[in-house]
Amino acid sequence: MGIADEFYTLKGYQMKEAIELTTAMEDYLEMASRILEKNETVRVSDLSKMLNVKPPSATKMMQQLKDLGYVNSEKYGQISLTAHGRAEGAYLLYRHDVLHKFLCMINHSENELEQVEKIEHFLNRETIENLNRLIQWLQGELSKH
Repeated sequence: MGIADEFYTLKGYQMKEAIELTTAMEDYLEMASRILEKNETVRVSDLSKMLNVKPPSATKMMQQLKDLGYVNSEKYGQISLTAHGRAEGAYLLYRHDVLHKFLCMINHSENELEQVEKIEHFLNRETIENLNRLIQWLQGELSKH
């Protein structure tokens, strides 16, 4: 195997993995899940405000997520997550929280939101689980001292 067979561009890796959700779709689904943790409903206007995008962009994304079976929505109406959407949204929130804890821990900071948002889409589930285990181990080690 030559060295050229081992490397891809980011786009090449994404195509190789046949990712169903784009990074933007993940952001919208994660935010909808975050809003639904505190409120009974979510609307396009809520998403556009929280993600700093225009309402037509949020509407278009909700339609794409609806077509993929992650959300139920009505035009200008309430958005709800399907069982598939709730499960994926819960994972996206978990992934975000694990990365945030990890980055705050290694950077000795209180807030690493920007970094988390920039990198969370590029780590697979195994890596997230391993980071979570590392956080738990580090917290245990720190509590011993």
